[in-house]
Amino acid sequence: MKLIVGLGNPGKEYDKTRHNIGFMFIDSYLENVSFESKFNGLYYITTIDGEKTIFLKPQSYMNLSGTVVKKFVDYFKIEIENILIVRDDLDIQIGKARLKFDSSSGGDNGVKSIINELNSQRFMQLKIGILNDKLHDKKDFVLSKFSSDEFNVLMQVIKKCHPIIFDFKKLSQDELINKYNGILK
Repeated sequence: MKLIVGLGNPGKEYDKTRHNIGFMFIDSYLENVSFESKFNGLYYITTIDGEKTIFLKPQSYMNLSGTVVKKFVDYFKIEIENILIVRDDLDIQIGKARLKFDSSSGGDNGVKSIINELNSQRFMQLKIGILNDKLHDKKDFVLSKFSSDEFNVLMQVIKKCHPIIFDFKKLSQDELINKYNGILK
């Protein structure tokens, strides 16, 4: 069983903000599905290439994402290596993305919360760039909305990342990283 976690903040005021790339990715991939609610998370279960896959959007706000992820991991008995976290990254240019396995939080509080709750960082991270120009306060920047040009570029990279979900089932961590990091630069 695989768990795909899109990080973001719940509520209309956070729709299409930089910090909600994880939610945007899941919504783009799944399109118009009906999510169920459990453990303060919205989730959808499907089968991809014969394997049950759970898509999760924690509703606890970014900094507490780990509590929701931990409950899903425990309830569904998911191995930590079978988790893919989709999140924004301030150090990657808009239009770019990077896959990492067994990586630190890089200062992302949602990932930090997940690492603390799982007591491990041995999961895959898909980091989608939002490049901070350093002229803005970090908190204000991640909660700001994209310009229409930035949003169009973001949606292009999100669509480029969609095949990762299918390959996450059949490729090893190294194979997945090697296949996509060249494409996403």
